[in-house]
Amino acid sequence: MELDMAADELKAALNRLRRAQGQLAGVIKMIEDGRDCEDVVTQLAAVSRALDRAGFAIIATGLQHCLTEQGEQQPGDRDRLRARLEKLFLSLA
Repeated sequence: MELDMAADELKAALNRLRRAQGQLAGVIKMIEDGRDCEDVVTQLAAVSRALDRAGFAIIATGLQHCLTEQGEQQPGDRDRLRARLEKLFLSLA
């Protein structure tokens, strides 16, 4: 399954990833500056949630994309695709 979906469909996921990138840079700086452990862990948890949400958004977009093309696929292809998408989804759980 290729990630060839329209940029509009993935805009929210890209925004989340960019936000997580900035948050991660902030966490690194906090560690370098010797900030309080509790503050670092709190921000790291926020980065983790942002990454999870981006992943779920990408998978959801992929599911929607695949379901709209479902009529064009053979039953065996649908089953394999479903198994692959389920595996991806569970990898984020």
